[in-house]
Amino acid sequence: MTRLIIPSALVALGLLSGCAELQQAAAPETAAEAAQPTAQPAPAARPAPPPPPPAGASAAALDTTSEEERAEAVSAPEPGGEQQLGTTIASLGAPAEPGLWMETPLVSAVTQGRVEAANGKTVKLELRPSGGAAGSGSEISLPAMRLLEVPLTSLPELTVYRG
Repeated sequence: MTRLIIPSALVALGLLSGCAELQQAAAPETAAEAAQPTAQPAPAARPAPPPPPPAGASAAALDTTSEEERAEAVSAPEPGGEQQLGTTIASLGAPAEPGLWMETPLVSAVTQGRVEAANGKTVKLELRPSGGAAGSGSEISLPAMRLLEVPLTSLPELTVYRG
């Protein structure tokens, strides 16, 4: 019986050493190869977000539009050529994002347009698709809200025009 145990143990030991040799053959030959990561597709580059505004920054400090841009934005619209798209409830968009813009489900592509508040104030701006469902609200830039003279914490109803 002792003869059977020794040969069985040797066979098992031989199998284990064979497995170890296979693992070594499949492993990288050098430490440098082991340290190199496997090739992964590079993720799509995203633009860096703007830095956060300094603590306690005022609305005026965040509004980076020039006097000329503000004057053009509140100038009278060209007669004709506009198309009323509808009305939307707008909230303040990202305060640090510069420019005169509104993200709205009323457009499917970026276009120039105009919004009008209930107080009669109007602003020309860039209309951007929001990706929201029809009937969902819109977001409007801080400079545009300031030109409309609506409180930044309000949810004004705006009439939206393209053209």
